[in-house]
Amino acid sequence: MLHLDTEDKNGHKETYEVIETKRGDLKQPILIDGHELTAEQRQASGRQLGRELRDLQKAHKEENQDFGQSQQMLSMLPNAFIFNYGEKRGDLVQLDFKPNPQYRPHSHEAEVFHAMQGSVWIDTQQSRLAEISGRLIERVEFAGGLLGHLDRGGTFDVKQQEVAAGYWELTRLDVEMQGKVLFFKTISVYQKHSRSEFKRVPDDLTIAQAAEMLKKQGASQQVSRITAPR
Repeated sequence: MLHLDTEDKNGHKETYEVIETKRGDLKQPILIDGHELTAEQRQASGRQLGRELRDLQKAHKEENQDFGQSQQMLSMLPNAFIFNYGEKRGDLVQLDFKPNPQYRPHSHEAEVFHAMQGSVWIDTQQSRLAEISGRLIERVEFAGGLLGHLDRGGTFDVKQQEVAAGYWELTRLDVEMQGKVLFFKTISVYQKHSRSEFKRVPDDLTIAQAAEMLKKQGASQQVSRITAPR
């Protein structure tokens, strides 16, 4: 799958072209803060792409770890929250949630997650979680506040959807949090992450072929030529 990946983090916005392969993902920036790359930035991007090729095995392992952590967070849902039915939109059913006072978090991530109140949308036809959004309804302190805290009112919103038949992808991740860590250093987490313009690539696409596509301008235009029937 080929797609555009846009991340707006603490006021800095970058857009990448990303190609997914069985061996991992490769990406290359195409816009930085809304502007096309300079010649120097393109050279730096080419060097970065070379490092990605060399480090792909490590990067793919880290992605799997991130995915595993996400799965652990989702596995908390049945026990960590109390649910009530909300609205219905076609095949989507809304479930409103609030913290279950009987649940005891076992990690800092779980503490933050458990302090949330919000809603999830479930695709009942495909048994998929389509969207989850929440808001911190209380201040979260780590080690009694010695390691820091997150302020009440922080929000997050995550959405995934079917971008091709039977193929679901994360399409949006918005996070806004305020707090302090360790020696009362103020932190501000503002992240908007979107993925769009998904296009299929051959299932047997190699890493070398993916890298070559990214090196050429307009990789997205190449997909139609590669996947077109002969």
